[in-house]
Amino acid sequence: MTSSKPYLIRAIYEWIADNGCTPYISVDTTFPGTDVPKQYIVDNTITLDISSEATHQLLIDNEAVTFKARFGGVGHDLYIPISAVVAIYAQENTQGMEFPYEEHENYLDETEQADLPEAIPAKTGKLQLKVISGGKEQ
Repeated sequence: MTSSKPYLIRAIYEWIADNGCTPYISVDTTFPGTDVPKQYIVDNTITLDISSEATHQLLIDNEAVTFKARFGGVGHDLYIPISAVVAIYAQENTQGMEFPYEEHENYLDETEQADLPEAIPAKTGKLQLKVISGGKEQ
């Protein structure tokens, strides 16, 4: 059988949105193929608002979560393999689902992690996505 993970992500996304809440995903950015704005990565993780207000052309298929979004006024095309999604939850009450981290061959070792750029705080203004750490907005 195929993985149930993409089906669960889609179902929880719909449940969160139907209840008037904001769906967020947490992503393991060390997973191969993950394409997100590097400057917002903290401890190899990025948390993203994937609500319809924050994204354009959101697609959650069996392979990946893809969408367009603006960070600091700059447009980005994001690509997140389903295996890189470690949680989906409502921003307002943290209800949702966590998934186990999946092992992969290209996991960054400590030296490679040290080479990643430092995270910078989110700029204020008309950002559509919010950078959060530990469930709190920065």
